[in-house]
Amino acid sequence: MERGWNGPLPFYMTYPEMTLREEEEKALRDLEYLQQMYSREARRYQKRIAEVLDKMDYEGSMIYDEYPDRLSLRAVCDAMMSILKQEEENPPEELVQVLLYYEIYRRRLNGKSKRFRLFVG
Repeated sequence: MERGWNGPLPFYMTYPEMTLREEEEKALRDLEYLQQMYSREARRYQKRIAEVLDKMDYEGSMIYDEYPDRLSLRAVCDAMMSILKQEEENPPEELVQVLLYYEIYRRRLNGKSKRFRLFVG
């Protein structure tokens, strides 16, 4: 006797990627909504971080590595701090680091959705 599903598969089981894509898009919307609630200072840093990361945002960039190593991320953070220190006296390093990692995460999530859309659609 054969085991397993014997009837036609329900729609949601034939296209599980649709559910994943919708979840990724919802997560991205949630993150962007919460980002709007940052303090003025945090938004200013986040905007500057995004501008600098735009130069690192290309296919094959280390920010898209499956497991970016701590040393590389630390080097990016140090470079970001150097840039910010030229613009103001004492940028808060821990805030900058958290905002940087968040922005990398947001881009990775958004990039994954874009690559998925190219593959599916």
